Amino acid sequence: MNCVVDAWQQHEAELRGFIRQQVGDAALAEDLLQDVFVKAVAQGSRFCTLENVRAWLFRVTRNRIVDWRRSQRAHDPVTEQIAQPEAYEEPVVSLSQCLPRALERLSPADREILEQCDLEGLPQAEYAARHGLSLPAAKSRIQRARRRLKSELDRACHVKLDEQGRVCCFKTSC
Repeated sequence: MNCVVDAWQQHEAELRGFIRQQVGDAALAEDLLQDVFVKAVAQGSRFCTLENVRAWLFRVTRNRIVDWRRSQRAHDPVTEQIAQPEAYEEPVVSLSQCLPRALERLSPADREILEQCDLEGLPQAEYAARHGLSLPAAKSRIQRARRRLKSELDRACHVKLDEQGRVCCFKTSC
């Protein structure tokens, strides 16, 4: 904690001047400066391990000034008269109806890598290690499996894409 006090004593005047220059109000500058000090103290022992304490303090100070500026923006009040948007489900979410059937039509190897990496979130590097593959080999396999899954979804569900390449519609009876 002594390192926080030492760093603060060394950089406080410079930080205060910087904040005053940015906000143009001495009292506000003191408040924002105190917020920065509280953040530094909250770091505890991690603060003492920082490589460049001055840079960290200025980054936190700039972020605090940005937060203050955002809070000063005028906002229109929300009234009860604003219509609620209709419930909308992205077509790609509905496409999940076709996914299990399309996966069934893939080879067991394709299905396995897609389920583990894409659906369950297993990192490709871990998949590679578990299956005795190099990472580039695992990446190639998953790319090929994704292409085959896309083809299967296109064939079975007649997926159509819009101008931005997003799913816009498909046949629901996969």
